[in-house]
Amino acid sequence: MIKNIQEEILRLKKEKDVCILAHSYVAHEISEIADFTGDSYALSVKAKNAPQKTVLMVGVRFMAETVKILSPEKTVLLSHPEAGCPMAEQMDKAYIETVKQQYPDYTVVAYINTTAALKTVCDVCVTSSSAVKIVKQIENKNILFIPDCNLGAYVREQVPNKNIKLLQGGCPIHASVTEEEAVSAKKKHPDAQLLVHPECVAAVVKHADYVGSTSGIMDYAMQSDCREFIIGTELSIAEHLQYVCPDKKFHYLSQKLICPNMKISTLMDVYHALCGEAGAEIVLDADTIAKARRCIDEMIRLGG
Repeated sequence: MIKNIQEEILRLKKEKDVCILAHSYVAHEISEIADFTGDSYALSVKAKNAPQKTVLMVGVRFMAETVKILSPEKTVLLSHPEAGCPMAEQMDKAYIETVKQQYPDYTVVAYINTTAALKTVCDVCVTSSSAVKIVKQIENKNILFIPDCNLGAYVREQVPNKNIKLLQGGCPIHASVTEEEAVSAKKKHPDAQLLVHPECVAAVVKHADYVGSTSGIMDYAMQSDCREFIIGTELSIAEHLQYVCPDKKFHYLSQKLICPNMKISTLMDVYHALCGEAGAEIVLDADTIAKARRCIDEMIRLGG
């Protein structure tokens, strides 16, 4: 049945000239029929360079918004209209405008995991893989890093010469993992390396053999000579790696590392979106696109 649905999706995708983007956290049967898989910013760049005029994002809303910001001329669809992101939505534009008044001499650095509206009042975006490099490149010593305080704390440790102000925010899924779980996992799998996303709390990160983005974790595991790994990010990454590296072993750091907003999108959602029976079109006004694009362009400039 799954194979039949996948074949029909591939037919519809070609017939309707649609580019399908799948975030690394979605189910494997979806990534198999996607044109591109990866993390949020990488997918946006792929969409920008793709020849198709319609893009279907299988992920969450801020990712689809980022695609629209970089490709305003394209029709951008989100496979499931209720696929949001608690971290992206926990700080709004009005709140950050108020905070900026309290810290007027600070450069506002926004994690890419933020809404389009919030990006309009930020100075530069970063990804988890580029955050340290970009913060180092910013001339201003004073940095307001939003919204993830755990990623921000990791950046602050790596760039001690900057005065980095953090707010209380972040990914509730990654932040739920405890140091006890990290210690227990390493004891249970003594030959395994622990690979952790910097959205985890510092007490967990300090036990890691490697700290990096979703794509960084996958690349490290695929290229490493080590044969066994504990994966400290969304459970689907361990699943994907098991398919790519069948000769290696992958363990979960915590069974709590499940993103319900990513899992809400199913293969049938993709099918129905291509049929025009489901999904949601991302619509952003020209002013929002222009203002949000500035901090993304600055990310490209500083991260290049």
